Amino acid sequence: MPKIAVLYDAGQAVLSTFDLDEVLQRILGIARDFFHLHNVAVLLLDREAQQLCVRSQIGWDPGHDRICLGAHEGISGASVAKKQPVYVPDVSRDSRYVCAAQSTRSELAIPLMVRDEVVGVLDCQSDQLDYFDNETIDLLTLFSTQASIAIQNARLYSLEQERARQLEAINAIAQQSTAVTDLEDLLARTCSTIQRTFAVSHVSLLLREEGELVLRAHAGSLTPCVPAGGRLATDAEPWSRVLAGESLIEKDLSSAQASSRLFVEAASRMSIPLIAFGQMLGVLTLHSAHKNSFHDSDLKPLEAVADICANSIQNAHYVERIRQLSYLDGLTGIFNRRFFELRILEEIERARRTETGMAVVMVDIDQFKRLNDEFGHLLGDEVLRQVSSLFHLNLRKIDVVCRYGGEEFGILLTQTHAEHALGVAEKLRKLVEEWEFPGVPQTVTISVGVAAFPEHGTTRDQLVRAADNALYAAKQLGRNRVCLNTRSQAASCGR
Repeated sequence: MPKIAVLYDAGQAVLSTFDLDEVLQRILGIARDFFHLHNVAVLLLDREAQQLCVRSQIGWDPGHDRICLGAHEGISGASVAKKQPVYVPDVSRDSRYVCAAQSTRSELAIPLMVRDEVVGVLDCQSDQLDYFDNETIDLLTLFSTQASIAIQNARLYSLEQERARQLEAINAIAQQSTAVTDLEDLLARTCSTIQRTFAVSHVSLLLREEGELVLRAHAGSLTPCVPAGGRLATDAEPWSRVLAGESLIEKDLSSAQASSRLFVEAASRMSIPLIAFGQMLGVLTLHSAHKNSFHDSDLKPLEAVADICANSIQNAHYVERIRQLSYLDGLTGIFNRRFFELRILEEIERARRTETGMAVVMVDIDQFKRLNDEFGHLLGDEVLRQVSSLFHLNLRKIDVVCRYGGEEFGILLTQTHAEHALGVAEKLRKLVEEWEFPGVPQTVTISVGVAAFPEHGTTRDQLVRAADNALYAAKQLGRNRVCLNTRSQAASCGR
């Protein structure tokens, strides 16, 4: 009876806390102090991975103190399979023995069970042969029942705490994402928030663009394999499965194809489709530097996060589309002067920072008023549309062409120098001169003025004034020509 009373007190001690690590430490402490065991461990069962992993131990040799065994491996695994204690009085005579300490001579493994389910194993080892007698085994078995309940209670409490944290995180992400309408800012903030809240190594957002997946944003501690803006094939694994609507957990990326890897050190990955209003927008991925880091139980909260992200991304797309419409010229479909004023400041700053240069090209359709008067405004509008189309089709994607006002156009040539800009302007002039405009029985020509950064100015006003002066010079010299501004505000013209 005295032993039972002490055991009762010991059971109450492990049941008096909901912190899992503290519960485990108390279990080990009781095994050491009450049962005089100096080599004891608690292994918890991971059902998804079908592994027994050491969660807490005393006395195990370094290097063995964090091992994971197969669910039915070793003497501990045998106790799981049988759902009853397994005692080996001499481990040297049992092929199931997995060495945890060189000093071990006998081992007792007791399954930790709640109802009929195994949650782990209390593994007791001694440096003496046949150390455990029947009374000790019975007492340890009784104690393991209380230890099992304490572990399960702590796990349930931890799960509830984790769910509460996840709900708070989901709410925080929802509040933040609805407050941000700039797409780039939204993507960056979302990655950072998810990575920080869910404590994973790295988070990335890939969006579908022109039939490919584009890495638009990422945050974390891993080394990227794909640069920002890098493109991935949508028909390659695993992306084709995720884009078909399937959330996917990859527990071990060691054998993954190099083309599917996003981060060098990633050992496991969770990928969740981003779907808004039935439209597949892309993929949210979470990476860990450790294998088996993601479980099916993680899917539900993260799918809720993915839904919030998808709706926010869709909203940001709508806002961006509205913003773009405000920057488009209604007649020609190209950008308007408002956009020109916005981009010229950005391009000047980029040219200043990267020292790659840029140029401003001002274009005016010659004798456009006379063309309107002779052939009507409808035909004049068609000339404006076709000239705009010629410019748009014959400039690089990184260049910007805008309708500056009336029959005047403003063009921003990025990453270029004065000589190249002059060549581009001359190419456009020839294209217009040689183009046959339907319904216009005469040649349409343009006059062009060019100014380059930093030769002709380093501010918006200086560059536009320099390009305007060059345009004025081209008109004064007879039109249908290109003029490059000089430092003296004179112009060098050619045709």
